[in-house]
Amino acid sequence: LFIYFPLLGSIGSQSMSRLSCVTLSTQQLNIRNLISYEKQEAPVKAIMFIKKDGIKVCVSPDQKWVKTAMKKIDQKQTTK
Repeated sequence: LFIYFPLLGSIGSQSMSRLSCVTLSTQQLNIRNLISYEKQEAPVKAIMFIKKDGIKVCVSPDQKWVKTAMKKIDQKQTTK
């Protein structure tokens, strides 16, 4: 189960919308289905993975598989 909600803010006159994790999934994801991620510090410390189908899943950054998945995504992006 995961939930995110938009946080609205502005930089100068430019408005921005951002999704934020408030609860974390405990399910391990298939690394091959992940295309990118974002780190989040507040309201909870989390990693938001973006899957190939566009779904965003929030997980705890402390899990071993999460660190492995982040490394794999970073490696894919540096080889492009």
